[in-house]
Amino acid sequence: QVHLGESGGGLVQPGGSLTVSCAPSGHTFSTYYMGWVRQAPGKDREFVAAIDRDGSRTYYGDFVKGRFTISRDNAKNTVHLQMNNLKPEDTAVYYCAAAVSVLELLKGFSEAWDQGTLVTVST
Repeated sequence: QVHLGESGGGLVQPGGSLTVSCAPSGHTFSTYYMGWVRQAPGKDREFVAAIDRDGSRTYYGDFVKGRFTISRDNAKNTVHLQMNNLKPEDTAVYYCAAAVSVLELLKGFSEAWDQGTLVTVST
């Protein structure tokens, strides 16, 4: 069974930066596409970013507009989402996602879901 283990959320002021991380266990990490989705209060889950198995290609939701960077370290079984120039509308629970294809991640599918990590952007 896959466990994803998100961490790094918190309170940040508008314009600030934050990095959330994911340390999956229970599967062969390097064989999965990894990504992030988020869910704001009262809204549906939204695709944020994805990265392919060797880290050579990345994908982002339209709203990111160059502010976020996804990365992975297959030697350490970790995935990171660096978020810059955060806005109040980025406030959400951020969930790590794992899938066997990037298309599944783009559709919001994951082999497993964990509790996520809350990011709050506010003064």
